[in-house]
Amino acid sequence: ARTHSYTTQTVYTLLFSVALALLALLSDAQGRTDRARTREETGAGPLRRVKRGWVWNQFFVLEEYTGLEPLYIGKLHSDMDLGDGSIKYILSGDGAGTTFTIDDSTGDIHAIKRLDREVKAQYMLRAQAWNRLTNRPLEPESEFIVKIQDINDNEPKFLDGPYQATIPEMSSIGTEVIRLTATDADDPTYGNSARVVYSILQGQPYFSVEPKSGIVRVSLGGMDREVRENYSVVIQAKDMGGQLGGLAGTTVVNITLSDVNDNPPMFDQKLYQMSVPESAPVGSVVGRIRAKDRDIGINAEMTYSIIDGDGRDTFDISTDPTHLFGIITIKKPLNFESKASYTLKIEGANTHLDHRFLDKGPFSHVTIVHVSVEDVDEPPEFDSAVYYMEVPENAEVGMVIKTISARDPDAANNSIRYSIDRTSDLGKYFYIDITSGSLMTVLPLDREEITWHNITILAMEMNNPNMIGSLSVAVKILDVNDNAPMLPEYFETSVCETAKAGQRVQTVAAVDPDDPLGGHHFYYSLAPEAANNPNFTLRDNQDNTAWILTRRGGWSQQDQAVYYLPIFISDGEQPVQTSTSTLTIRVCSCDGEGKVMSCNAEAYHLPASLSRGALIAILACIFVLLVMILLMLSLRSQRKKPFLHDVEDNVHENIVRYDDEGGGEEDTEAFDIAAMWNPREAHLVGKQRQDMLPEIESLSRYVPLANVHGYVLSKLLEADLDSCAPPYDSLQTYAYEGEGSVADSLSSLQSSCSNTDHEYDYLNNWGPRFKKLAEMYGVLETKSPPMW
Repeated sequence: ARTHSYTTQTVYTLLFSVALALLALLSDAQGRTDRARTREETGAGPLRRVKRGWVWNQFFVLEEYTGLEPLYIGKLHSDMDLGDGSIKYILSGDGAGTTFTIDDSTGDIHAIKRLDREVKAQYMLRAQAWNRLTNRPLEPESEFIVKIQDINDNEPKFLDGPYQATIPEMSSIGTEVIRLTATDADDPTYGNSARVVYSILQGQPYFSVEPKSGIVRVSLGGMDREVRENYSVVIQAKDMGGQLGGLAGTTVVNITLSDVNDNPPMFDQKLYQMSVPESAPVGSVVGRIRAKDRDIGINAEMTYSIIDGDGRDTFDISTDPTHLFGIITIKKPLNFESKASYTLKIEGANTHLDHRFLDKGPFSHVTIVHVSVEDVDEPPEFDSAVYYMEVPENAEVGMVIKTISARDPDAANNSIRYSIDRTSDLGKYFYIDITSGSLMTVLPLDREEITWHNITILAMEMNNPNMIGSLSVAVKILDVNDNAPMLPEYFETSVCETAKAGQRVQTVAAVDPDDPLGGHHFYYSLAPEAANNPNFTLRDNQDNTAWILTRRGGWSQQDQAVYYLPIFISDGEQPVQTSTSTLTIRVCSCDGEGKVMSCNAEAYHLPASLSRGALIAILACIFVLLVMILLMLSLRSQRKKPFLHDVEDNVHENIVRYDDEGGGEEDTEAFDIAAMWNPREAHLVGKQRQDMLPEIESLSRYVPLANVHGYVLSKLLEADLDSCAPPYDSLQTYAYEGEGSVADSLSSLQSSCSNTDHEYDYLNNWGPRFKKLAEMYGVLETKSPPMW
């Protein structure tokens, strides 16, 4: 089509050039005729040029001339040109000499280059006529314009293509998709070269385009994104009003259907099976479900809820952060023995509804979830989560405080064994019966030492020691009036030598570690032995304090420097506790304001009869005595180190003799096993172990004999659980040597008296117990069969 268009244009160009030449000749002839007629009418004389007489017009030339010869544009002619060749035409301006040339004799103008209106639409040129003989201009320069005439040589173009457009699915017919505009570089004011018409080449029957406006519209309703999401539409723009021979350009419009909520959600299964162990804590995830939606984005977001079922109070469901899945979690603790399965009726619904498509609903779906609870071997459970007890501090050792109860929650209902976590009772104040769970005291309690005891009780299944439950027990020790009030450990005051009778010396206040409910109330008085002393008296202030007053004046350090005043103190609680504390009172020298200056008596001078010579003699005697003591110690140490004259006697060995060899089978006193069977007689054993506390002995005084078996079991359990305890229990057997044994004594202490070799064949006669010893001495009978 383009080749055909250019051929047609060439023909048009030639015809147009011929027409321009004819117009130029006719115009020139008409001008000559008009000028001649004017001279005749006016009666003018011979022809005379008095002014410029150019003959020309505005020139037009078609673009894109493809001929081999220069394109004739027009002719310049001056009235002074008589045709004798004396006039020379000169051309200057835009493109003169390069694009345009002029015949300097005839004035014919030609284009020697291919012209493009879209590059340059017109050229401004200047022309002038010169006299060849004088080489002078005959007329001033004059300008003229060469306009480039447009031809249809540019096809329409879509400058922004390819295009992207999005419309909602299910859009109605006629919905505008996008507006396209094609640009044609040809002259829109000349002909139909820039008149563009739009058409669709690809994309029917889904879309269409308006021919004049270029608006792409929906032409098929009910397009479903879930069926097809993307469309590629080809639009053509053609100039010349779409007629035959016009140039065309195309572009692609990629159209995407956006999602709308036009599809309801649906579960894949009508029934879901899930399981969870009964030991799973509250909040644990049981599983997740999803109601699938063919829509995407917010149109596929879901919300889930439990609308029915026997597990709606035990389980909960929430939506995950993607708003697609429903997460089923545990809301309450599970118990296989109470209920082994649950049924949940769960609904999933869209959160964003489009009211235009409600007729496609309902936009929700229901499914059933069956949750099975798996049985798990659980640790024992106590009848209470925590125990609080109050025990008076004077409770007797062995008193049962509380009976702890635990049970195996599993169907097997195994037996329970109780113990105390010793890390919570480092002082071992308490003991629990291993079978009954009776918690009792084994040591005296003292509130003033420890007010609270926080112990941990362990309950272990008999058949599965790994299943251990724990319980916190808080024991508060209640106060009992078991401490007497007394003054501080060392209490001292002073009295001035100038003190008078009735003067207060000191205010005393007692302390009592007890803590009675009504508060302390102390009573003060002088001890009976000091009740009638002539020096001091005591006044009870009835506010837990007392004053010490003087009974006389005239105090002197020389007479007596220190007084000791016993004070009797009692409290007001039952049973009444009393004590006697001593107050030390020193006699001191004071100034006029009563401030103590010195509490020490003046030093006495040595008697004048003790001269310096006597002192020297005393020191000399002491020195001689010291020298004698050192000499005696030196002599004694030399006696202990006798000089060895014979080198053979210097053996450099120490032989330690001990007579604690075992008694053999006749020895029945090495270990008394009866002490383990009768703990009441354990205190009669002469030798006690020093590396363990006599716990059995102390407990046997208070625990009934029937509980001894449980006590031994609890101690065994405690030893098994304590990985840091050394193996204190040991058994030593002395039945295979000694004077009462068939092997006699195996001691080598007396073997140095004989230099003869010993015969060890008799070891074979002692039986399998001495087989290893016979092997060591190489006397094992090789003929005898091996003994295992």
